[in-house]
Amino acid sequence: MIKRLVVIGNGMAGIKCVEEIISLEPERFQITIFGAEPRPGYNRVLLSKMLQEESTFQHIVTHSWDWYEENGVKLQAGERVCRIDVATGMVETESGIQEPYDILVLATGSLPFMPPIPGVRKEGVIAFRDVNDCETMARYAKTYRKATVIGGGLLGLEAAQGLLNLGMETDVVHNAQYLMNRQLDRTAAVLLQRRLEQQGMRFHLAKDTVNIIGRNRAQGLVFADGNRLETDLVVLAVGIRPNIALAQDSGLTVNRAIVVDDYMRTSIPGIYAVGECAEHRGISYGLVAPLYEQAKVLAKVICGRETAPYEGTVPYAQLKVAGIHVFSAGDIREEGSEIAIMEYNGMQEIYKKVMMRAGNITGAILFGDTAESTSLLGMVRRGAPITELTSQKNSKSKAEDAAEALPEGETVCACNGVSKGDILRAIATDKLKTVEEVKSRTKASGSCGGCRPLVAALVKNGLSRAAASGPVVTPTAQEVVSVCGCTHYDHDSLKTAMVDAVCRTPEEVVSRLGWTRQQGCELCRPAVLYYLESLGLRNGSATNQLGIDVAVQSTVPYEGEVGSVGLSFTNLNTERRDCVDPVPIDQACGGVIWLRERLAAVWGSLSLPSPVAVAVSPGSEYPGGVLVHDIGISRSPAGWEVYAGGHAGHPVRQGLLLGLEENPEEVVLMAVTCLQIYRHSARYGEKMWEWIERTGVLALRESVLDATLRSELTGSLRSTMLTG
Repeated sequence: MIKRLVVIGNGMAGIKCVEEIISLEPERFQITIFGAEPRPGYNRVLLSKMLQEESTFQHIVTHSWDWYEENGVKLQAGERVCRIDVATGMVETESGIQEPYDILVLATGSLPFMPPIPGVRKEGVIAFRDVNDCETMARYAKTYRKATVIGGGLLGLEAAQGLLNLGMETDVVHNAQYLMNRQLDRTAAVLLQRRLEQQGMRFHLAKDTVNIIGRNRAQGLVFADGNRLETDLVVLAVGIRPNIALAQDSGLTVNRAIVVDDYMRTSIPGIYAVGECAEHRGISYGLVAPLYEQAKVLAKVICGRETAPYEGTVPYAQLKVAGIHVFSAGDIREEGSEIAIMEYNGMQEIYKKVMMRAGNITGAILFGDTAESTSLLGMVRRGAPITELTSQKNSKSKAEDAAEALPEGETVCACNGVSKGDILRAIATDKLKTVEEVKSRTKASGSCGGCRPLVAALVKNGLSRAAASGPVVTPTAQEVVSVCGCTHYDHDSLKTAMVDAVCRTPEEVVSRLGWTRQQGCELCRPAVLYYLESLGLRNGSATNQLGIDVAVQSTVPYEGEVGSVGLSFTNLNTERRDCVDPVPIDQACGGVIWLRERLAAVWGSLSLPSPVAVAVSPGSEYPGGVLVHDIGISRSPAGWEVYAGGHAGHPVRQGLLLGLEENPEEVVLMAVTCLQIYRHSARYGEKMWEWIERTGVLALRESVLDATLRSELTGSLRSTMLTG
């Protein structure tokens, strides 16, 4: 007999439960879902991206209208249930629709908390909770200029970022001493505040709002200390409260939320609760991961399958503001705990802190580099000994180390409940080779995107496994492309093979590496010539212990086919922008000319993988375009800033800061070190911005900022520079 299953709530918890039930027993239930919003299911986690104009509503829809129809689910969208008749097993909506049930699931979610501030009901005061709120903010942005967010937690910062993107001047008011005070310590919060201020956000910390003023609509805030702040829009993001009114009226046991046991059962048989409206062991969760874990347990219970009980979830947070990576998990308080690991890199703005109690990991904070977030979350959940973290290998990237150490059953994508094992099986079964293919197949990294570095590392590891057990597959997240039809080697393997075979001429490359055409072609000939020269093979020059040729050689074109590809300098625009006390043009340009002459003298006619454009500017007041050149050098009050990887054409790329030096000689050495590393490790024809995007900027920064390594890489370049 088909049972009637009614779900009140079309949010992420309710629809996940239905999805799991359909996968287990597709024909067993007649399913009806009531959703208060007139929309199909969508991912609330991505509302911030929609507000920040990184996505449209269509991009965040998780279950289209067609999905309900195809799976035989009746969706009553825009229908709010107002009454449950427990005695007869019937629910009724505000519009009068009545629906009988055999099994009832309450997934009513939560409501935004509206603090008891005078004026909170005025026009121009809204919450940030659903699509309607996003649309309201976008509408206000077309008319008004100033917005204020009350609340400096996760939700408040995401709302503030969205308002900035909509073009509004945005202030954030927070009643604590620092941002995200429940998830971060002061060090991480200061780094976060600094980054957000650079984007244009303004902060008012340790401020209690006591009044929202304005005659007909919100026009400002009054703080407890008497100070005021003018505003046109007030967005409240100070927390949520479980939506329990319906359950309370129906006689279910409620506390802060609807009380459930380890199998999501309420106090009345046949009625279950899941998600933000449920209270399990005294805790109600507002995060996606525990909601999905609850939904999976409940689906098995409803289908009569054996299942382990739900035992709770370690809380964690991941900020979803463009360009800023923040992660926090577990108990990060120092009271009663010890700091197991603390790493801080002020230049790169990277911070890591791991807490422990009795030698076991209890909490973690990451800022700037969150590649280890999934691995650390698993350790926090297990209460792993600190030795498990300190014994990890350091030969690979943090993401690769984390991917390798992660147990196969561990969840990688918490938003979509995808484990490491799920991803590796999909890679092996469907022969997936890219992160995008994994996302399409498993949904991993398809929501907030925080797990993308780990997914990329798993793709690499998965392909490595395939290479070890089956046909040869190069361990990369992208499909291998050979240099040309003359050879099966790609650019990276060709360089390795040329060194291993000690090839010194093009003829030796052709004969020793099995070329199919004796003369090669227009694609491989210049690449072979370039690698012979850049690797020091052609001249028989020795390489240093890093494998990088440090001798200054001149490129000798082979048979007149290929010349050197080198540096070009962009002419300095000496038309000064308006500024306060600018550097005198004669003095400023003298430094510019010296730097340009030294760079040209040092690099001479050495070849590069692709033409490199260099811009040198005496300061921000002189528009030299340093951020859209391969190498950009600009004077600042603290010294000379060196940037790399800019690109003015399509696609436009902004140069990334490598470092800051006061001494112009060291500036040249830094730039030349970058060029040396690029010259050796890039693929022929690969532009500098493409190379940096492929290999990452962090390792490059570490190299150019390491004085010992810099000296070793440049070798005789230093004497050339000083005598040039």
